Amino acid sequence: MKTFVAKQGEIERKWYLVNADGKVLGRIATKIAQILRGKTKPTFTPHLDCGDYVVVINAEKVKLTGKKEAQKIYRSHSGYLGNIRLTLAKDIKAKDPTRLIEEAVCGMIPDNKLREFVMRKLKVYAGATHAHTAQNPTEITL
Repeated sequence: MKTFVAKQGEIERKWYLVNADGKVLGRIATKIAQILRGKTKPTFTPHLDCGDYVVVINAEKVKLTGKKEAQKIYRSHSGYLGNIRLTLAKDIKAKDPTRLIEEAVCGMIPDNKLREFVMRKLKVYAGATHAHTAQNPTEITL
């Protein structure tokens, strides 16, 4: 019996729509990361980008459990001494609610050369409308 290895030309990509209204950030991010990576498919190949596209709507209505909204800190560092920027989750949610989902999913994708290509397939929108109706995404409940 031989091991199946998918080739780049054989990969079929589907579009999925996820409504984040009232969902918990971490739980929705894990499912999105699995779909983006392709782990839900029987033809998963670790060294290829074989995942599907995911469109997330209502990112502004995602929930954070406990006191995370007021206590969770996002860090960014420029590389220079003393130039670390600390931002609370509530400030990020007020300024750019799509960034919460993008950062949560990005942290669940392995840090290798495929991460950039996998993250390009994630489309996050703050409101209920999106620009991908032509792709006819299948709505899934997580």
